Amino acid sequence: MQTKKGQSIEDASMQMIEDEIGPHEFNEKEWPIVRRIIHSTADFDFADKNKLIFHKDAIQSGMNALKNGCSIVVDVNGVIGGMNKQNPKDFGNNIVCNISKPEIMELAKKEGKTRSQVSMREAISDIDGGVVAIGNAPTALLEVIQMVKEGIVKPALIIGIPVGFICAAESKAELAKLEEVPFITNMGRKGGSSSVSATINAIFKLIRAESSL
Repeated sequence: MQTKKGQSIEDASMQMIEDEIGPHEFNEKEWPIVRRIIHSTADFDFADKNKLIFHKDAIQSGMNALKNGCSIVVDVNGVIGGMNKQNPKDFGNNIVCNISKPEIMELAKKEGKTRSQVSMREAISDIDGGVVAIGNAPTALLEVIQMVKEGIVKPALIIGIPVGFICAAESKAELAKLEEVPFITNMGRKGGSSSVSATINAIFKLIRAESSL
C-alpha cells in the first residue's frame, strides 16, 4: 500500500514527466505504460529514439488475460522483483521463472543452448494464452518468437524489452514483425527488468482503473 507521502512524490514525478515530454503520439492507454517506464528508469528515450512500439491489440489483450488470471512467464527474477506483488495475488496470476532451475542448466548444456532458451521451451503450457515478459535475454525472446512461428504457442501478450548489445535490438525488430501475436517492444538496445516490470504494473493499473468505472 502506497503511503500518502510516497504517493505525493510519485504524483510529482509523473507531472515532471508530463511537462518534460509535452505533446506525444501515444494514445490514452499506451501513454500510462510509457510514462511508467520512464518513471522507473528516468530515461526519456523510451518516448523518443528508443520509443515503445505497441501492436494494435497489445494492451487490451494483455488486460483481458491478466484480469482472467493468466500465467506471467519471465526471463529473470529481476522482473519479479520490480512487480507490484499485490496484483498477481488479487487476480490469481501464476508467475513462472525457470532460469535458475538446475535441470534447466543441465538441459541447456546437453542441447547446446542458453538457459534462457531452454527455460522458455519448458514453459510452453504457461506461455500459451499467458503473458511473456522478457527484459534481459534476447535469446529468450527469439525462442518465444520461434515457438510462435512453429505454432506451438500463442501468448496473449509478449512484452519484449531486452537490454544489451548482442542481438537485443535485433530480437526486438523480429518481435515487431509479428502480426499474429500482440506485443509491446521498443527500438534499440535499451530495456531491462525495470522496464518490463513497469509495463506489467502499468497494465494492472489500467485494469483497476477500468473496473472502477
